[in-house]
Amino acid sequence: MSRVYNFSAGPAVLPEEVLREAAEEMMDYKGSGMSVMEMSHRSKVYDGIIKEAEADLRDLMDIPDNYKVLFLQGGASQQFAMIPMNLMKNKKAAYIVTGQWAKKAFQEAGNYGEAIKVASSEDETFSYIPDCSDLDIPEDADYVYICENNTIYGTKYKALPNTKGHTLVADVSSCFLSEPVDVSKYGIIYGGVQKNIGPAGVVIVIIREDLITEDTLPGTPTMLKYKTHADADSLYNTPPAYGIYVCGKVFKWLKKMGGLTVMKERNEEKAKILYDFLDGSKMFKGTVRKEDRSLMNVPFVTGDKELDAKFVKEAEAAGFVNLKGHRTVGGMRASIYNAMPKEGVEKLVAFMKKFEEEN
Repeated sequence: MSRVYNFSAGPAVLPEEVLREAAEEMMDYKGSGMSVMEMSHRSKVYDGIIKEAEADLRDLMDIPDNYKVLFLQGGASQQFAMIPMNLMKNKKAAYIVTGQWAKKAFQEAGNYGEAIKVASSEDETFSYIPDCSDLDIPEDADYVYICENNTIYGTKYKALPNTKGHTLVADVSSCFLSEPVDVSKYGIIYGGVQKNIGPAGVVIVIIREDLITEDTLPGTPTMLKYKTHADADSLYNTPPAYGIYVCGKVFKWLKKMGGLTVMKERNEEKAKILYDFLDGSKMFKGTVRKEDRSLMNVPFVTGDKELDAKFVKEAEAAGFVNLKGHRTVGGMRASIYNAMPKEGVEKLVAFMKKFEEEN
């Protein structure tokens, strides 16, 4: 069985090189006589794995010393509660709602205090990023929250919002490590890894140290306090050990590729191939305002549901899988994360051209 081109939004394509390496080490990790899956998280060997993964991530993102890197569980969705539990000192936070996940985070925060929607693009099915240069942010808001790349809708912030001095919290699940980032602009930058970094089950939280305190909302479970995990170097309880090991391999792969500046160039090149085709096509249309387009997730439609379904079916038969769009947008969506090779995008476009001619 040859490998397909997997355009899934997540769990998503991983670098083949990483999968091969993991396969080679499956039965015996570096002479330990066992798999990383079987290894105690308290062992010296595993300690080396998690520490090296953190060091490589710090290196890739140039993470300042006053930020902690936490490898946690519960996915990005658990952070929707963990963030207000740990940060809502004044019981007030500002949310910019640009998609399904930002909306869920906003709704969840309402359980812990006053969540204020300061901007939204829901009026046009989240097909753009609102102007965030001069928002009405309450003086006493504890933080401003964004989802930086919207997986379902294919939008991406090209400029961070003006938070007027408030702490910025960002969910970067679907653009994690796709381009260089200035971590110092954020209080918390976090994401589930299953889109652009590793297997499902790990969420990485990069958090400024002054935000890690004992002073959490009453009733916050021990496991949902950042301090619990920061004090124990992400080893308070058994972490998603194997997932972290694979993430570590992806960090090494990214460094070998030349780091995040090179990844951004590669991602821009891949996205351009697909967007240029969509802009010139008579059948297929992109659904996002041009200036807000994501490099990672590209939704598109034909305008005819039956034709969309036919396209998805024929594409799958041709080895292009997981192209069906999210039910809230319909149509198709190609997720072209770091590990998607350029030839995958070129071949998809060639297939789309052929489909357009035949239909």
